[in-house]
Amino acid sequence: MYCYLFHVTQFILLCWTASRLQAQQMRNRDSQSNDNHGSYFFYQSSEYPRDCSEVRDQCHSDTSSGVYLIKPDGYPEPFEIFCDNEGSEAWTVLLRRNVDGGLVFKREWDDYKKGFGFLSQEYWIGNEKLSYLTSQKNYEVHINISYENGSSCYASYDLLRITDDFGNFNITKLGQYSGNADECMPPCPGNMSPGDCSCQKTCANPSGCLNTCNVHNCVCTDGFYLKGEDCVPLSECTRCQVNGINIPEGRSYVSADCTSRAECRNGQLLWDNTYACRANAVCDKRNNAWQCYTDDVDCHKVYEDDDSRPSGIYNIKPANWPGLPFEVYCNMADGGGWTVFQHREDGSFDFYQNWTTYRIGFGSLDQEYWLGNEKLYYLTNQKQYTLRIDFINFENSPYYATFDFFRINNEADNYRLSQLGSYDGTADERGSSHSSAGYALSYHLNYQFSTHDRDNDVDSRNCAVTYRGAWWYRGCYYSNLNGPRSTSYPCIYWYYLPGTNCNKYVEMKIRPS
Repeated sequence: MYCYLFHVTQFILLCWTASRLQAQQMRNRDSQSNDNHGSYFFYQSSEYPRDCSEVRDQCHSDTSSGVYLIKPDGYPEPFEIFCDNEGSEAWTVLLRRNVDGGLVFKREWDDYKKGFGFLSQEYWIGNEKLSYLTSQKNYEVHINISYENGSSCYASYDLLRITDDFGNFNITKLGQYSGNADECMPPCPGNMSPGDCSCQKTCANPSGCLNTCNVHNCVCTDGFYLKGEDCVPLSECTRCQVNGINIPEGRSYVSADCTSRAECRNGQLLWDNTYACRANAVCDKRNNAWQCYTDDVDCHKVYEDDDSRPSGIYNIKPANWPGLPFEVYCNMADGGGWTVFQHREDGSFDFYQNWTTYRIGFGSLDQEYWLGNEKLYYLTNQKQYTLRIDFINFENSPYYATFDFFRINNEADNYRLSQLGSYDGTADERGSSHSSAGYALSYHLNYQFSTHDRDNDVDSRNCAVTYRGAWWYRGCYYSNLNGPRSTSYPCIYWYYLPGTNCNKYVEMKIRPS
């Protein structure tokens, strides 16, 4: 339990009177109260007591701890307060709180101004009352802290004064400290300090908030993020470690026999014990790392090596790719050798993801997925690629679109759609010969990629938030192929389709031109 108590250090002794009606009303209420919660007492004097010290010292009656009426100087009317009279001094209690109490203390300004709770249980007296109280005398503030293990400590300051509402109840005077609170309070671990548990920044969601704390109400200090039970700098959020090896975010570690793989996601290792090298790769140790190695830079090279290979998952390593080889889905239809970087068919994965997730990729290669903007950058910059997009709308009508050049820039340029060639296909109702055929995508040429947490479009809105997707938004879009899988807007959208513009199936893939 946490208790804040006021002790009067300069006494001005006054008494108070209560009308017979007031006394009778208070007696009636006292008769209905629980004895364990304190009692109400009444006195016949010239004035109301201004605090609990005056209640005890000037009113000749049994003044045990309980609820009393006081009226500080200048306050418009008397109000009830809990007085702690157990020791040699009388304390005006302004806050009582139990860790397992049911009263919610996360409240608005007006609640803290007026006060809230129940005097016999948990409460805050109210900043306005506190302002009047501390302005009439010099007060000492005493804080008692008790822990669940039975230990306790205290902190005292020999003077406390706050301003009024106009001054935002600012603490204007705080006297000399005494107590043992520094020694008895459990210290926060490294890179942690006591703080607001309702907004803990985490490695999993660096730009958001998580309502969590450790057992001592410690949160990560500024610039650090919660990873497991530790607070680490952002640079370590996207890093895992296994057998003393650092694994960057989105990269993987493969066991010595290439029969298991661990991928680093949100600073955590995700193990796949069904892993095995694909038909076009061999298990080998190079540069002190085991991996399924291959010389294939894309699916077209996989196809050229053996044109009988079926569509499926293969290992590739694009030119200049700084990491180890990674898996892709190769579509061997329509001439073969297509490297698929986006596939949507049943809504099994949520494509409303943040910047980091789109950068490293997400989903499952044998279901729905986005390969990852970083991989797509290295793929599209090693040679000239043709882009093909296959659609099936909710009328079950199939369409396709091809562009004979497709390239994106790197993350420093926010993966800008930097090159888009000539259109061909059936996905534009105006026909391939129309002067602006393929405008559904060419509208986005030279614009940067945007997600809900990285707004790079030129619209006054955040297009990714408004249309629940991630794309090369402009202001906002003529296509939105990472939008929600829905029959109504927003949806997996492609303008100028001969049928409905919302699609239930889409696949984006590239092959050397």
